Amino acid sequence: MKRSPADIEKSARFITRRGLILGAAQLGFVGVLAGRMRYMQLEQADEYRLLADRNRINIRLLPPARGLVFDRKGVLLAGNEQNYRIVMVREDAGNPEAILERLGKLIWLEPAAKARALGEMSRRSPFVPVTIADRVSWDDVAKVAVNAPALPGVFPEMGLSRFYPMGADFAHLVGYVGPVSERDLNRTEDPDPLLQIPRFQIGKTGIEARLEPVLRGSAGTSRVEVNAVGRVMRELSREEGVPGASVQLTVNHALQNFCEARVAGESAAVVVMDARNGDVLSLASAPSFDPNLFVRGISSKAYNALLEDPYRPLPNKATQGIYPPGSTFKMVTALAALEDGLIASDDTFTCRGFIEVGSRRFHCWSRGGHGRVDLLRSLSESCDVYYYELAQLVGIERIAAMARRLGLGVEHDLPLASVAAGLIPSRSWKLENGRGDWMIGDTLNATIGQGFVLASPLQLAVMTARIASGTQISPRLVLSIDGVEQPVNGLEPLGLDPENLALVRQGMYDVVNGARGTAGSSRVVAEGLRMAGKTGTSQVRNITAAERASGVTSNDDLPWERRDHALFVGYAPHDAPELVVSVVVEHGGGGSTAAAPIARDVLLAALYDDVPPLSAYPATQRNTIRSRFDNLDLRPPQAPSRGRSQA
Repeated sequence: MKRSPADIEKSARFITRRGLILGAAQLGFVGVLAGRMRYMQLEQADEYRLLADRNRINIRLLPPARGLVFDRKGVLLAGNEQNYRIVMVREDAGNPEAILERLGKLIWLEPAAKARALGEMSRRSPFVPVTIADRVSWDDVAKVAVNAPALPGVFPEMGLSRFYPMGADFAHLVGYVGPVSERDLNRTEDPDPLLQIPRFQIGKTGIEARLEPVLRGSAGTSRVEVNAVGRVMRELSREEGVPGASVQLTVNHALQNFCEARVAGESAAVVVMDARNGDVLSLASAPSFDPNLFVRGISSKAYNALLEDPYRPLPNKATQGIYPPGSTFKMVTALAALEDGLIASDDTFTCRGFIEVGSRRFHCWSRGGHGRVDLLRSLSESCDVYYYELAQLVGIERIAAMARRLGLGVEHDLPLASVAAGLIPSRSWKLENGRGDWMIGDTLNATIGQGFVLASPLQLAVMTARIASGTQISPRLVLSIDGVEQPVNGLEPLGLDPENLALVRQGMYDVVNGARGTAGSSRVVAEGLRMAGKTGTSQVRNITAAERASGVTSNDDLPWERRDHALFVGYAPHDAPELVVSVVVEHGGGGSTAAAPIARDVLLAALYDDVPPLSAYPATQRNTIRSRFDNLDLRPPQAPSRGRSQA
């Protein structure tokens, strides 16, 4: 059918309109595309250039050198040593499992190294280097470098590892470092990207843990150029991190070594403090362990041996251990009574070897009794009955208040992972803890440091320092940080009557130097260095009436874990106190026989700043003392050090 001219004209107009629409659409598309290309090429050129550089340049974190730890004389306690390690970057390796197989044919890898490395890679970002082998030899480094083309993503690097030159001497005090664990990451809000680096080491215990922010430092960065397969071609720039601060402690390394050696073979704790400013000169806990084992990776067998040791080498007994203070607590009760004017120095009580309160009999350690006893004799001969009588006059609330005033039942502020608060009981404490009403027997037990009363060796040292100085002295463990001295606290007066303090000090002097003092065999004969102190023996078992009737079993005849704890606190010189000491020997038996001799040796070593001379001891004891010192495992004197390279 032939189309009319009108139809042809109408069709032409329609086609022309459609062509115009299509042409406009194409033109618009081209315009948008051109605009987008202009935007990307000109306005976003810098951004895309940076993205291209990121494909060619990697930025890696550089762990900083950890801050060093020194003793008060500048001797290194915790330092850094250079070591080589082999690391792998997952995104550069391609097939990590295959690469690890090749690597294992070149150098020795721990059996679990492959599984551990793959696990860490799966948890970390693909660009984060994961340590495959640590502390490798130079020969291993050379093997990896030579075979680099066959080991994409694997490269050796040099780093720093922690080391402790004093070994076990400062394990509890300085502590140790270890790799960041998932548990560490989960319990911290620290955003520091360093913590994301696999096997980056942080403080786990002791000073290392509590001063972690100070010791860690801040990360540096390294910009490296890589080729198409991720192989590092060259380092473009490097900005070193800021090393951690150096920390100087108040402790004396030689004295700490002497204390550790002196209590070797015991389960014990020794604390030595400066009575004038609170500086902790020694904080020893025995037995100890080598912290370097934890840095390098302790075996399960070695760790289980530490856990299963009945002498408990892992806890710091000096600050974490809490014990009934026994008769070392009697100065607290005496001062509470004196300050309230409830007794005078010449008031006496009669000791018949026991006292009956209600239907219960409370015994003195002396089965036959002490007869008429005044305050000075009650301390020098440690009469329990005197304090039973005193307890009924004073009451637990006054005793508890005085104990806290002297530093017991207080968590002292030291930068250690755990510092025990101990326990000073009261009526309200017993009710709140569901133990019923306070009984008079509770007061009698508390007044001689038994019952609910618990104190740490550190607290006993603070108590002794406050009695010796008459001030509210507090322990200080950090002397300076990066050369800035830390403040001394607590030099304000205690507010106790000087005459009452003088009476208690005289009683403590008689303990060691009196004719019948319980620590008479531990006296010092060197002029100007005589010691004052107090023995203590705390029971860890109940003694039945039947056993008392037949004769109390000697500690020597009991299993070790059922023997009494032995304690001693003291200071010297007695007329101008400079140093205080507290000693606890777990299950050591009597304080006079087990703890006092240790305390005397330690105080003299601190005063002489060396192994004490035999002339400081009674002539009849010098052969025994010489033999004891000859058998001590002492380190040779250490010179001040600035540590190994931090770079």
